Amino acid sequence: MMRSYVSIDLETTGLNPKTDKIIEIGAVRVIDGERRETFSTLVNPGRRLEPRITELTGLSDGELSCAPYIEEVLSDALAFMGELPLLGHSVLFDFSFMKKAAVNSRLAFEKNAVDTLKIARKYLADLEHRSLGYLCGHFRIPHQAHRALADAEATALLYEYLAERFYSEDEALFQPQPMNFKVKRDTPATRAQIERLYRLTQQHKINLDLEIEKLTKSEASRHIDKILAQYGRAPGAPA
Repeated sequence: MMRSYVSIDLETTGLNPKTDKIIEIGAVRVIDGERRETFSTLVNPGRRLEPRITELTGLSDGELSCAPYIEEVLSDALAFMGELPLLGHSVLFDFSFMKKAAVNSRLAFEKNAVDTLKIARKYLADLEHRSLGYLCGHFRIPHQAHRALADAEATALLYEYLAERFYSEDEALFQPQPMNFKVKRDTPATRAQIERLYRLTQQHKINLDLEIEKLTKSEASRHIDKILAQYGRAPGAPA
């Protein structure tokens, strides 16, 4: 049974690590079965949140606008995790976002991990749901849903509970396995793209609700194409 690990949870702007951004990181370091330290930070995604994300997490654009960007906190987060395996509920989701951020910052991030959702799907198939919130309610585990540190803490408690009941039936399921997620590094938007986006938003009086300077090359290209498709070029404007 895994006794030393880091339980991790992220809140994000959406479900796709290639296009969405991290907005909160929460992690709990467990050593020899004992909770030792925690890591928690908000992250500025460089864009406005969709209403559904604000409703889900309770986080606001105002809070995140004052938070550090991912490149400012990533090294500290990776150092907190160290060489320990990860624990998560649908842990590949959290790993994929961290891997994407690490690759973009030219940092290595390879991990083994245990997934409590995978365990729950095998042994708790008779339950109506196997979401973290539902399982915590079912087993009376204290939990504040959809905040990263609270979810990470609840996942650690859930793992201990599941291991106590089911470890002897399938030891391998409770042991860390390699995480695999292939991702390419994003290239920052070029100065020409940034200037063009500023020009287009001014010409068409558009508020993009994002920080143009923080866009990647592909993101900037998509926004430019979208504006041109919807508005066209202003009369006499350069291409």
